[in-house]
Amino acid sequence: MSAELLDVPAAAAAAAPPHPLREFWTAFRANRGAVIGLAVIAAVLLMAALADLVAPHAPNLTNNDAFLRPPFWQEGGSLAYPLGTDAIGRDILSRLIYGARLSLSIGIAVVALSIVVGTMLGLVAGFFGGAVGIAIMRLMDIVLTLPSLLLAIVIVAILGPGLMNAMLAVAVVVLPHYVRIARAAVLSETAKDYVTAARVSGAGTLRLMLREVLPNCAAPLIVQASLGVSTAILDAAALGFLGLGAQPPSPEWGTMLADAREFVLRAWWVVTFPGLTILVTVLAFNLVGDGLRDALDPKLKR
Repeated sequence: MSAELLDVPAAAAAAAPPHPLREFWTAFRANRGAVIGLAVIAAVLLMAALADLVAPHAPNLTNNDAFLRPPFWQEGGSLAYPLGTDAIGRDILSRLIYGARLSLSIGIAVVALSIVVGTMLGLVAGFFGGAVGIAIMRLMDIVLTLPSLLLAIVIVAILGPGLMNAMLAVAVVVLPHYVRIARAAVLSETAKDYVTAARVSGAGTLRLMLREVLPNCAAPLIVQASLGVSTAILDAAALGFLGLGAQPPSPEWGTMLADAREFVLRAWWVVTFPGLTILVTVLAFNLVGDGLRDALDPKLKR
């Protein structure tokens, strides 16, 4: 009898549902690309946070004796400048490391602004509908019909070139995606029984929006946010390349590409390394977004 009683807790523990975080991590790590992307993002974030310690030189320090010096493995290169130097003798590796701070800050700030404003507009459009919802969604449709980069260029041209204006322009460009996702999630959730029960029990509209529906709309917004960081980095780099984003001598990756345009044929490294950095970072965020989608969407969980 005692043996049977001892087996009851073990059986109950075996039958207990897994912890949500453990279940999420199990589904996330099943996507190897997402795990690799997360490792790359962690490395870039760590590099950006410790830029003062890991960068061999200051980002804007010039050396008159090291113009367009090649990477260390080529003839004429030096370990003092592992990835070479640019046209005025600045270390490319150091500028890439410090540029990670700027580019990641742009991506995170743009997504934070877009997801807050977009979620609120989506909630309003989904809950109230009518003329208010139609006006919001038609405005978002108009924004979506315009080429994103062209719209960002127009906004920056009106506001003036600069980092803050570029971030605001990119946030406006990506805003409709969050509004549409939030509205679709709200329409889906408001048709469920728990919302009806909360409404019958006397819950007000604000409580329904923020305490009942919003937490259940978080999964698709989180996935879109992870993908939105890569979009924001790309758009900000494009504006910087056109001279409308971060201004020289800021070590922003797009600005570095713009400064290196005239040296493409005789100094390949000044263009290749900033371009590869943007490629790897954007790809990592996209892979993480795929992993989050697999882990958060019940229909895609393995």
